[in-house]
Amino acid sequence: MRRGLSTFEKRLCNSLQNGLPISRRPYAKIARQLGADEEKVLEGARRLVKRGVIRRIGAAVNWRAIGKASTLVAAHIEQDNLEEVIKVVNGLDGVSHNYLREHHYNLWFTIRADSAGQITAVLKKLSRQFGIEFNSLPAQRTFKLDVRFDAESDGKRLLPVLENKHRTLKDERRTSNLSEIDERILDGLQRGLKVVKRPFDFISEDEFEIADGLLHIEEMMAEGVISRLGAIVDHHKLGFVANAMFVCRAEKSRVVEVGLKLAKLKIVSHCYQRKTFAGWPFNIFAMMHGRSLKDIRRVVERFVKAEGVDSFEVLATVRRVSRPQKRHANS
Repeated sequence: MRRGLSTFEKRLCNSLQNGLPISRRPYAKIARQLGADEEKVLEGARRLVKRGVIRRIGAAVNWRAIGKASTLVAAHIEQDNLEEVIKVVNGLDGVSHNYLREHHYNLWFTIRADSAGQITAVLKKLSRQFGIEFNSLPAQRTFKLDVRFDAESDGKRLLPVLENKHRTLKDERRTSNLSEIDERILDGLQRGLKVVKRPFDFISEDEFEIADGLLHIEEMMAEGVISRLGAIVDHHKLGFVANAMFVCRAEKSRVVEVGLKLAKLKIVSHCYQRKTFAGWPFNIFAMMHGRSLKDIRRVVERFVKAEGVDSFEVLATVRRVSRPQKRHANS
């Protein structure tokens, strides 16, 4: 039987999720926070990566902040056609987070492109190819966008988020394009950082350029281009074996109120207001995580009763079908 995480490993996992310090030697700073030495932190982080608890240490990017378009797509796929559709969808540029869920609309994926028009064209092509309607539900407001799983809670709660301010798409757009160095740094951060004393040395061999690059990272974080820089974990290995997408309908006058209250729930990682489509009245979406679907439904029941929500659905996740991300070598 595989041993569980030690107390130190759990604390380290949480610390790395909360953010990697923008410093030439970030693990030394984390070591001081945890009352340990740098080598112990590095060894612990490498163990967490080797065991698959940490999938990647890198950047989560808010593509809308740099003018990119993205949307959530829902489709009903017959079982006989399912694997072929999944293969084609996963082969498209910009597709991520592709899941099967328990619902008439059983395939859900996100896709990004340079413009909304490009996304529309891609979905129309898919519809013609398979004779299936691919419904686009772009976000209109973001209430919460943060995925941090409390390694010390045994699957009971997510780590708290310091800010919980709703943003419209207009609020998120950046007025200027990324510079060449921004793009190069962002690409490296997305691929993942090595677990070494100086993980940001990929920026350059020149000390001055590395220092300048760290300033660029801080600027992109301040502008909301990088929403988080830290560990992305396998939540199943931390006890969060169930997850579901909760959707509900809120009147226009209550969208912000309901969305912000939903975002505050300890099991919610993402929360948005999204456009609807014919036959789909739900305009608020939240991803929920817990030890069991029963636990999630219990939280949902309390929430809808307290907020007077009478139109909602809980779409349990069947399995993730998106392509696994390539993890950067950690040596």
